[in-house]
Amino acid sequence: MSRWREPQARSSPYITPEGEVALKHELRELWQLRRRDVVPALQAAAAEGDRSENAEYIYRKKQLGEIDRRIRYLSKRLDVVEVVNRKPPRLDRVHFGATVTLEYDTQSTVRFRIVGADEIDSKKGYISVDSPVARALLGHVTDDAVTLPSPEGETRAFILAIEY
Repeated sequence: MSRWREPQARSSPYITPEGEVALKHELRELWQLRRRDVVPALQAAAAEGDRSENAEYIYRKKQLGEIDRRIRYLSKRLDVVEVVNRKPPRLDRVHFGATVTLEYDTQSTVRFRIVGADEIDSKKGYISVDSPVARALLGHVTDDAVTLPSPEGETRAFILAIEY
Protein backbone atom coordinates (compact mmCIF):
# COMPACT_ATOMS: atom_id res chain seq x y z
CA MET A 1 0.00 0.00 0.00
CA SER A 2 1.55 3.30 -1.03
CA ARG A 3 1.28 6.69 0.62
CA TRP A 4 0.40 8.43 -2.63
CA ARG A 5 -2.81 10.37 -2.52
CA GLU A 6 -4.64 12.03 -5.31
CA PRO A 7 -4.16 15.81 -5.13
CA GLN A 8 -7.09 17.78 -3.78
CA ALA A 9 -9.11 19.85 -6.18
CA ARG A 10 -8.09 23.50 -6.22
CA SER A 11 -10.37 25.74 -4.24
CA SER A 12 -11.98 28.67 -5.99
CA PRO A 13 -9.89 31.84 -5.97
CA TYR A 14 -12.67 34.12 -4.73
CA ILE A 15 -12.40 36.01 -1.45
CA THR A 16 -14.29 38.84 0.23
CA PRO A 17 -12.49 42.13 0.99
CA GLU A 18 -12.64 41.28 4.72
CA GLY A 19 -11.05 37.91 4.01
CA GLU A 20 -8.20 39.49 2.07
CA VAL A 21 -7.53 41.90 4.94
CA ALA A 22 -7.51 38.99 7.41
CA LEU A 23 -5.03 36.99 5.29
CA LYS A 24 -2.72 40.00 4.92
CA HIS A 25 -2.94 40.66 8.67
CA GLU A 26 -2.08 37.03 9.45
CA LEU A 27 0.90 37.14 7.07
CA ARG A 28 2.19 40.37 8.60
CA GLU A 29 1.73 38.96 12.13
CA LEU A 30 3.61 35.78 11.26
CA TRP A 31 6.54 37.73 9.81
CA GLN A 32 6.76 40.51 12.36
CA LEU A 33 5.79 38.81 15.61
CA ARG A 34 5.87 35.04 15.65
CA ARG A 35 8.92 34.46 13.43
CA ARG A 36 10.85 37.27 15.11
CA ASP A 37 10.33 35.54 18.50
CA VAL A 38 11.12 32.01 17.35
CA VAL A 39 14.39 32.63 15.48
CA PRO A 40 16.37 33.96 18.52
CA ALA A 41 14.97 31.16 20.69
CA LEU A 42 16.10 28.63 18.07
CA GLN A 43 19.57 30.19 17.94
CA ALA A 44 19.84 30.08 21.75
CA ALA A 45 18.76 26.44 21.81
CA ALA A 46 21.26 25.57 19.07
CA ALA A 47 24.07 27.19 21.07
CA GLU A 48 23.44 24.86 24.00
CA GLY A 49 25.31 22.01 22.39
CA ASP A 50 24.18 18.55 21.28
CA ARG A 51 21.15 19.16 19.05
CA SER A 52 20.10 15.52 18.75
CA GLU A 53 18.91 15.39 22.37
CA ASN A 54 17.97 19.05 22.78
CA ALA A 55 14.18 19.14 23.07
CA GLU A 56 14.04 22.94 22.96
CA TYR A 57 15.99 22.99 19.68
CA ILE A 58 13.79 20.30 18.11
CA TYR A 59 10.61 22.08 19.24
CA ARG A 60 11.74 25.51 17.96
CA LYS A 61 12.91 24.07 14.64
CA LYS A 62 9.53 22.41 14.14
CA GLN A 63 7.74 25.62 15.15
CA LEU A 64 9.80 27.66 12.69
CA GLY A 65 9.03 25.15 9.93
CA GLU A 66 5.29 25.48 10.58
CA ILE A 67 5.49 29.27 10.55
CA ASP A 68 7.50 29.28 7.30
CA ARG A 69 5.09 26.80 5.70
CA ARG A 70 2.12 29.04 6.57
CA ILE A 71 3.96 32.14 5.31
CA ARG A 72 4.68 30.40 1.97
CA TYR A 73 1.04 29.32 1.66
CA LEU A 74 -0.33 32.79 2.44
CA SER A 75 2.12 34.50 0.07
CA LYS A 76 1.18 32.20 -2.80
CA ARG A 77 -2.54 32.36 -1.98
CA LEU A 78 -2.61 36.17 -1.87
CA ASP A 79 -1.10 36.22 -5.38
CA VAL A 80 -3.91 34.00 -6.69
CA VAL A 81 -7.08 35.23 -4.95
CA GLU A 82 -9.61 37.46 -6.66
CA VAL A 83 -11.30 39.94 -4.34
CA VAL A 84 -15.04 40.15 -5.00
CA ASN A 85 -16.02 43.60 -3.78
CA ARG A 86 -19.08 44.26 -5.89
CA LYS A 87 -22.63 43.10 -5.56
CA PRO A 88 -23.99 40.74 -8.20
CA PRO A 89 -26.32 42.11 -10.89
CA ARG A 90 -29.34 40.26 -9.44
CA LEU A 91 -29.65 40.66 -5.67
CA ASP A 92 -32.61 38.27 -5.52
CA ARG A 93 -30.37 35.27 -6.37
CA VAL A 94 -27.80 33.47 -4.24
CA HIS A 95 -24.27 34.33 -5.35
CA PHE A 96 -20.83 34.53 -3.74
CA GLY A 97 -20.91 36.75 -0.64
CA ALA A 98 -24.62 36.24 0.06
CA THR A 99 -25.97 35.65 3.54
CA VAL A 100 -28.77 33.11 3.15
CA THR A 101 -31.43 32.34 5.75
CA LEU A 102 -32.88 28.84 5.41
CA GLU A 103 -35.81 27.12 7.07
CA TYR A 104 -35.66 23.33 7.26
CA ASP A 105 -38.69 21.01 7.23
CA THR A 106 -38.23 20.73 11.01
CA GLN A 107 -39.07 24.46 11.28
CA SER A 108 -35.52 25.29 12.42
CA THR A 109 -33.79 28.23 10.75
CA VAL A 110 -30.12 28.73 10.00
CA ARG A 111 -28.03 31.48 8.37
CA PHE A 112 -25.04 30.88 6.11
CA ARG A 113 -22.72 33.34 4.44
CA ILE A 114 -21.06 32.04 1.29
CA VAL A 115 -17.39 33.04 1.34
CA GLY A 116 -14.04 31.93 -0.06
CA ALA A 117 -12.26 28.75 1.00
CA ASP A 118 -9.81 30.70 3.18
CA GLU A 119 -12.56 32.36 5.22
CA ILE A 120 -14.51 29.37 6.52
CA ASP A 121 -15.71 29.86 10.10
CA SER A 122 -18.45 27.61 11.48
CA LYS A 123 -19.00 29.86 14.53
CA LYS A 124 -19.88 32.79 12.27
CA GLY A 125 -21.83 30.59 9.84
CA TYR A 126 -19.36 31.16 6.98
CA ILE A 127 -19.29 28.30 4.47
CA SER A 128 -17.05 27.85 1.45
CA VAL A 129 -18.39 28.55 -2.00
CA ASP A 130 -16.91 25.15 -2.89
CA SER A 131 -18.94 23.28 -0.26
CA PRO A 132 -21.81 21.01 -1.36
CA VAL A 133 -24.36 23.12 0.55
CA ALA A 134 -23.21 26.37 -1.09
CA ARG A 135 -23.20 24.76 -4.53
CA ALA A 136 -26.77 23.59 -3.97
CA LEU A 137 -27.83 27.13 -2.98
CA LEU A 138 -26.13 29.09 -5.78
CA GLY A 139 -28.52 30.57 -8.28
CA HIS A 140 -31.69 30.03 -6.25
CA VAL A 141 -34.09 32.81 -5.22
CA THR A 142 -36.14 33.56 -2.12
CA ASP A 143 -38.95 31.06 -1.40
CA ASP A 144 -37.24 28.33 -3.45
CA ALA A 145 -37.25 24.81 -2.04
CA VAL A 146 -33.71 23.45 -2.13
CA THR A 147 -32.46 19.91 -1.58
CA LEU A 148 -29.27 20.07 0.48
CA PRO A 149 -26.76 17.29 1.14
CA SER A 150 -26.30 16.32 4.79
CA PRO A 151 -24.61 13.49 6.70
CA GLU A 152 -27.98 11.75 7.08
CA GLY A 153 -28.74 11.96 3.38
CA GLU A 154 -30.56 14.82 1.73
CA THR A 155 -32.61 17.50 3.48
CA ARG A 156 -35.16 19.96 2.15
CA ALA A 157 -34.96 23.62 3.05
CA PHE A 158 -36.68 26.82 1.97
CA ILE A 159 -34.80 30.03 1.30
CA LEU A 160 -36.34 32.69 3.54
CA ALA A 161 -34.00 35.60 2.82
CA ILE A 162 -30.96 36.58 0.77
CA GLU A 163 -28.82 39.52 1.89
CA TYR A 164 -25.64 41.13 0.60
